[in-house]
Amino acid sequence: MDGRFLSKCRVYVVLSIVICAVLLTVNAFAKTPGVYPEITARAAVIMDGDKVLYAKNPTMKQPPASTTKLVTAMVVLDRMNPNDIVTISGNAAKLHGAHVALREGERFYVKDLLSLLLMKSVNGAALALAEAVSGDEKDFVMLMNEKALSLGATNTRFINSHGLPGEGQYITAYDLAAIMKKSLEYCLIKETINTKTKKIASLEGRQFTLANTNKLLWSDDDLVGGKTGYTREARHCLAFAAEKGENTLVAALLGDGRRSDLWKSARFVLSKGQDISSTHAKPVIYYSNIADEKEIKTAKKSSRTGTVKKYGRKKHRVERDKRIDAIAASYMDAENGDAQQTIAKKSSAKKKLKKSRIHTLKGTTKSKALARKAATGQHNNAKKDAPCRTAYKGGKTKNCTADGSSIPQIYKAVSADNAVRFYN
Repeated sequence: MDGRFLSKCRVYVVLSIVICAVLLTVNAFAKTPGVYPEITARAAVIMDGDKVLYAKNPTMKQPPASTTKLVTAMVVLDRMNPNDIVTISGNAAKLHGAHVALREGERFYVKDLLSLLLMKSVNGAALALAEAVSGDEKDFVMLMNEKALSLGATNTRFINSHGLPGEGQYITAYDLAAIMKKSLEYCLIKETINTKTKKIASLEGRQFTLANTNKLLWSDDDLVGGKTGYTREARHCLAFAAEKGENTLVAALLGDGRRSDLWKSARFVLSKGQDISSTHAKPVIYYSNIADEKEIKTAKKSSRTGTVKKYGRKKHRVERDKRIDAIAASYMDAENGDAQQTIAKKSSAKKKLKKSRIHTLKGTTKSKALARKAATGQHNNAKKDAPCRTAYKGGKTKNCTADGSSIPQIYKAVSADNAVRFYN
């Protein structure tokens, strides 16, 4: 008996030791610097000069999105003067963005189009500048790829001037950081990406108020500037630079699931790079696996589903209120009286309809049956021989006048398309 008891005790002791070891390992993983939970972007890097301080998947190829526009701006300034005038073509005007829509025939200075390009990421501005430089976007893209190669961005390829989705384009976080570093040598680019808000105008007089899409400018005074980007495939991207002491740190992040997560990842990368640079610690470079990607996608999918459900509920409430207003208005407009009486009757009818919970507008089986009976004149609940008694709140009744004109009528909606008039 004692032998069996000791044998069981040994088993329990071994299991306890294994469980404790697993928990300690998980806890250590969660607190170890440089592991996946600290950054949700697919790829990231921060550099001090040519030295990599911290990186995650620095050579993983990803879609560039609107970070492409940094190279577009450099190629334009290599060949045009900021005060040159560019006319918006029909193709450029068709590239409607989420912020600004350009018009065919409008004229802008190059410097103002660069503000639209780098502050608001206007795709039409990119195409207009490309056509102004080369006459054709394909020829301009060749210049962009040559520029990237000259900067050492050997794992980068562009297919258009704006970064919209397409086959065969890619960039790495390491290459994007190198491009960001070079762009700071262009005074106009550095000034533009460091501007929070700005007002510009076309030569025809149409004015624009621009607010930079890089929200880190409002939270970090050391930030030199940056360029954001987003497409569904690329997700949220960012290239930026910050001056920390005597050093200028340049960073790039690609493929973050949400814009809020992008800002968090950027702050973490910047803090991590500054710590490593100031303490002269060893660089931290690591690579994630497929499980990391699945975790990001699952989180993004669940958040979007919640948003859709919330929007659907809100939309239903709005549509319901519109139907209530329409039913009340259709009956109250038929009543005689001046404008003030009509307005008062509409308001009263609306309140009564809401208080009686007109959720039958959704079309339940019972309400549909009532609607059909009402339409065919088969409703048996209405008392036809007592038209001059009106039901009031609380179950009380009141006799109406001889012609019933002074007593407001009560209506009950029985479906979205039909309403039945009752007299009690």
